[in-house]
Amino acid sequence: MNACWKSVEQTHPGKRRKCNEDAVLCRPADGLWAVADGMGGHQAGDVASRAIADALRRVPLSGDLSRDVDRIEDALISVNDELRLHARTQCQGGTVGSTVVALLVRGDVGVALWAGDSRLYRLRRGRLEQVTRDHNPICDLLESGAVSEAEALAADTNIITRAVGGQADLNLDVVIFDVASEDTFLLCSDGLYRELEFLDLQTQLAGKILDEVAVSLLDKCLAGPARDNVSLVLARQARL
Repeated sequence: MNACWKSVEQTHPGKRRKCNEDAVLCRPADGLWAVADGMGGHQAGDVASRAIADALRRVPLSGDLSRDVDRIEDALISVNDELRLHARTQCQGGTVGSTVVALLVRGDVGVALWAGDSRLYRLRRGRLEQVTRDHNPICDLLESGAVSEAEALAADTNIITRAVGGQADLNLDVVIFDVASEDTFLLCSDGLYRELEFLDLQTQLAGKILDEVAVSLLDKCLAGPARDNVSLVLARQARL
């Protein structure tokens, strides 16, 4: 039986922001999804996130995993250069940047590429795990051994150490992992996971109807403070 993918997306400005600086991308037929979160407090965050989504929408994908990963990386590097130029010429040198998390799937292999603190989660057999690692000062200290895991979990920060447009040279993290037929993937901005508990995410993602899961997650965010833009993409493999 051939595998296909079902995916849904939701994005909302939240309760406290006038502008939605997030952007999402779904290319289920090509096995590519992404979420970008324009950097709040900086100039033109919505321009940055849209530039990422538009660039990934145009990437020609061959079906070859390594070649497609290279093309995605090249596209994001080009956006990084464009945003740096835009910041110099149009924004008096201010930062124009965005996080990004992208998921590419080929058969039973998945690849995550990211910069910043937008996340990829995988739900498998009812157990949720975070695939990506946030690029922020606390996680950087944890990785170096300067703080304990308990200290890192107790801390919270909105500062990110990597972003598209944030540095002259874009440094993406890339991780490869296996994909099983029952897996559900969640890509999201921090406006989602900062509002909902991990166990709540896990419970909601176990729902059978993907559209209903997406709406429920957004509704739960909007029932709370919803202090930031909220964006999510859900992808699940189906069998025909």
